[in-house]
Amino acid sequence: MSKVLVAYFSAGGVTEKVAKELAEVEKADLFEIVPTPRYTAADLDWRNQQSRSTLEMKDPDCRPAISGKVENMDQYDVVFVGFPIWWGREPSVVDTFLDGYDFAGKKIVPFCTSGGSGYGETSKRIQGIVGAAAKVEEGTRLGGTVSEKDLKTWIAGLGL
Repeated sequence: MSKVLVAYFSAGGVTEKVAKELAEVEKADLFEIVPTPRYTAADLDWRNQQSRSTLEMKDPDCRPAISGKVENMDQYDVVFVGFPIWWGREPSVVDTFLDGYDFAGKKIVPFCTSGGSGYGETSKRIQGIVGAAAKVEEGTRLGGTVSEKDLKTWIAGLGL
């Protein structure tokens, strides 16, 4: 049986809720990706071209600081990575997390939450960050309310 981690970044609590439900269904460990400093409401104002999140997302090489670290990442075979979708991709703070570990031989399963934005080329971007030695599954977009049955159906389709 695979050892599973659910790592997530949540700006407003929606992704956190889904990540916790997923971790419960998968009997997985849970890790929150916490930006340092945390985002404020002003930082997350996507309509403001000078907000922190807008500026970060304009720079594909941006790697905002995060606090905490996964202990013994080597023990995990599968890593679910959850985030709200921003500008059609994962937030830069998630890239910081992905850059921080060697994922060789691991399966990465991205999932995002969104009220309407699409998933875009996110899996390809993540594959580019973690390298060819990791297997990145095609991710999925989950709504803010997802049932245990829906999670199990999605997970079963992954063939983990």
